[in-house]
Amino acid sequence: MPAVKGAIRINKKQLQTEQTKRRIADASRGLFVKKGYKATSIEDIVKATGCSAGNIYYHFKSKEGLFLHLIEEWDREWEEKWLAKEPLYPTVTDKLYGMAEHLAQEQINHPLTKAIDEFFNNSEKNSEAEERIGEMVKGYINFNKQLLQRGIDSGEFKPADVTGLAVILDSLLYGLSLHARKMDRGEALTAYRLAMDVFLGGIAK
Repeated sequence: MPAVKGAIRINKKQLQTEQTKRRIADASRGLFVKKGYKATSIEDIVKATGCSAGNIYYHFKSKEGLFLHLIEEWDREWEEKWLAKEPLYPTVTDKLYGMAEHLAQEQINHPLTKAIDEFFNNSEKNSEAEERIGEMVKGYINFNKQLLQRGIDSGEFKPADVTGLAVILDSLLYGLSLHARKMDRGEALTAYRLAMDVFLGGIAK
């Protein structure tokens, strides 16, 4: 029985920890959307959550760490939505057009977009934040590599340096995302489709 009681206590503590972390993340997201990244302070988050600054630092280490957590959550949500849609596109070429359109719609609609732009344009990032950003970029490159390799294996694309193509595709879509912020929905979708036309024109058989 003591072992069972200990396990219950641990599980309850883990649940409380996750609930606190979720409360901080949810409240801070609203602040970042409303005020932007730089103007939102730890003091603002303390007031919004009722948690102490020490508690916020315990869960996220820094404001940067908290904001990166929100970006990573967005990444996971984006991937889940895309994986649900992906079977609708029969060929890898179709998937690339679908992915570009999905990206455009998510970036146009997501409330954190402006704060994310501000965050990435801010040069004052600690080494841990830079490392986490690097890991996210690696994830994007690997995602592209897997999709492009499938296109090569299926005979849709010419054999090529898949890593290089994955980097080019990521750079193309990232650069376009910066311009798409200033476009309306129709213009952005047209620009993303055109970008895929140009990219696929260089690799399609």
